[in-house]
Amino acid sequence: MPDPSLILAAAAPGAPSGATAFLLQVFPFLLIFVIFYFLLIRPQQKKVREHQAMISAVKKGDEVITAGGIRARVTRVIDEREVEVEIAQGVKVRVVRSTLTQVLNQAPKGAND
Repeated sequence: MPDPSLILAAAAPGAPSGATAFLLQVFPFLLIFVIFYFLLIRPQQKKVREHQAMISAVKKGDEVITAGGIRARVTRVIDEREVEVEIAQGVKVRVVRSTLTQVLNQAPKGAND
């Protein structure tokens, strides 16, 4: 009876070694991850950073749009989490900053700001 290792060696003369075979199997997954990172993950992180910077820069007088689609003017910055906005004349509402989706026009910076 012939030795089984000789049969396997004869059947696959150009087969890569163990480490090389592992790298050849993992390489497509690494390539897919790199593509996803540059096409999806990285641009999304950049967009989130820009939105956070825009929201943290909101000040009194800015016109904003909330996540509910309400257009309002910031009347008071309460703290780092909330602002007070006027949605109609005399109607003021406190909203969480993270629900602000867009700053339409920023108020001009005054001497006392």
